[in-house]
Amino acid sequence: MPKEPIIRLSEAEDSGESCLAFRDLSPQAPMLFLVMPKEPIIRLSEAEDSGESLLGHLMIVGKKRAAHLGLTNGFRMVVDEGPEGGQSVCHVHLRFLGGCQLGWPPG
Repeated sequence: MPKEPIIRLSEAEDSGESCLAFRDLSPQAPMLFLVMPKEPIIRLSEAEDSGESLLGHLMIVGKKRAAHLGLTNGFRMVVDEGPEGGQSVCHVHLRFLGGCQLGWPPG
């Protein structure tokens, strides 16, 4: 985990902050940050229906952070799922990449 969050984002209705955003330790684009819930969700495939609001909230928080960082020409949002999906951290997080033209297919 990075040494310091670049911003603390959002508050849950009942329990305070619901997610954090921070820079990636090994960025794959000029601008790369992650948004993750404080609630421990190991894999997206293990998320419960009750997590729908929180997971959607991560996308909105990331969108706002991207705008704040000046990613006005677009960005890519990535969720790695499982070993074949490249998941290397055992906690759901959304990776936001931008600051350059991103190709397709990725990699």
